[in-house]
Amino acid sequence: MRKQKHVENHWMSISDMMSALMIIFLFISISFMIKVHEQKKGMDKIIRESKQVKIEIYEDLNKEFSGDFTKWGAELDQKTLSVRFKEPEVLFKPNSSKIEDKFTIILDDFFPRYLKVLNKEKYKDAIQEIRIEGHTSSEWQDEIGTDKAYLENMRLSQDRARSVLNYVFSLKTAEQRDWLIKHLTANGLSFSQKIEESGKENFDKSRRVEFRIRTNADEKMTQLEDKTK
Repeated sequence: MRKQKHVENHWMSISDMMSALMIIFLFISISFMIKVHEQKKGMDKIIRESKQVKIEIYEDLNKEFSGDFTKWGAELDQKTLSVRFKEPEVLFKPNSSKIEDKFTIILDDFFPRYLKVLNKEKYKDAIQEIRIEGHTSSEWQDEIGTDKAYLENMRLSQDRARSVLNYVFSLKTAEQRDWLIKHLTANGLSFSQKIEESGKENFDKSRRVEFRIRTNADEKMTQLEDKTK
């Protein structure tokens, strides 16, 4: 009888322990689900806010420059928030990184107004980078092969992007300097993003300069993930 009672107490102890473990696992599962749910809510909020900021930036830029794009040979891409200058003969001479006078006149008009839009209080903390991008076609002056043409065009596109950055940086105000140092970059991409139409490269359209805006949505996502780890 005593032995049977001892066995019953032993099984009751195991049963209590299993119940306690199940409760612990249940709390862990609930906590994990809450964490995932909060993370998803946070990411959804960031995505919504990022989309709204991009829409507003596009609308403000389009409102500011819609009357100028045609005469400048430029366009505004809503998806990438890129102001694309696409008339190569206006930008640079072939194989040169010296800005043509026509382009400096355009930049004198464009860049101060561009900064005025982006320096609005509602955008200043939302912008991660203003990328000045130099793009070339896949052509080169000699038949030197694809590898050599890519490298030569990379050098040329980087030189051109830096030339544009140097010029527009001189147009800044004293109040804009620190913000520009943090956000303005020059990027040469050779012909890695050449423009193709009907399966063939459009050489003229491939040669271009773009001012492209990157928002800080990705950075906010990373910060949220770190907080919820």
